[in-house]
Amino acid sequence: MAQVELTRSSDLERNQLATRDAAVRTPLDPSLYQINTRVWLTERSRALGRPATLDDVPDAELDRAAEMGFDWVWLLSVWRTGPAGQRVSRANREWRREFEETLPDLHEEDVAGSGFAITGYTVHPDLGGDAALARLRASLRARGLRLMLDFVPNHTGLDHPWVEDHPPSITSPGQNWIWRGRHRTTRG
Repeated sequence: MAQVELTRSSDLERNQLATRDAAVRTPLDPSLYQINTRVWLTERSRALGRPATLDDVPDAELDRAAEMGFDWVWLLSVWRTGPAGQRVSRANREWRREFEETLPDLHEEDVAGSGFAITGYTVHPDLGGDAALARLRASLRARGLRLMLDFVPNHTGLDHPWVEDHPPSITSPGQNWIWRGRHRTTRG
């Protein structure tokens, strides 16, 4: 019985979305265009001769994704990262070697830190912040494309407020931690 109710709810939600925004279709087999946002904007910065943000993504790029038949654009690494994650990424010799093999013209400032070392789920200011993402999303929707972003709560950087507020709980080797409301449970 509960499964039938969930199916009905899902169908109802799908119909409401389709009715609300006819420009964005709900495909049966959606296709996803994945973009490493920081690499994409680094390339754009070099073309512009200045730091690029999400506001600098050319309409032609979005048109191209739509013309290729994609339904979703998945932007990786848009969330706020901090200096601690950046220091780790810049200091790790093995990572640095891989970066330089991939990008022979790599500069120190190109290494923004890991997209897995999140300090907060707001768009990084270097990318134009939340407002720039909202404008890009509107541009995607105008082309019938949807936007996908990651939300992975355990991708916390060393300078994330959760780590700073509870360092022994998070940094203890072999320690698992679970938050339930305001109470913490640990399992070793």
